[in-house]
Amino acid sequence: MVKIRLKRFGAAKRPCYRVVVQDSQKPRDGVCIEEIGTFQPIAEEKDQVSIDLERAKYWISVGAQPTDIVKKLMNRQAAKKAE
Repeated sequence: MVKIRLKRFGAAKRPCYRVVVQDSQKPRDGVCIEEIGTFQPIAEEKDQVSIDLERAKYWISVGAQPTDIVKKLMNRQAAKKAE
């Protein structure tokens, strides 16, 4: 099954995450199909989330399952775009 999930990178104690499309059987930091965004929890509120919503919608339409946290981040990104 293909999932849209977070892939960790960054230094120790300073996490950053890429929002990736990846086979659920692969390791968290393994090879991904496509990177569609980033999440930086330490950054300022307005700069934390950056997701290509068009690509995310495409992957969901072909059967990819977003994780719970990615759903929340996508909703936050959509609300930010609506403002």
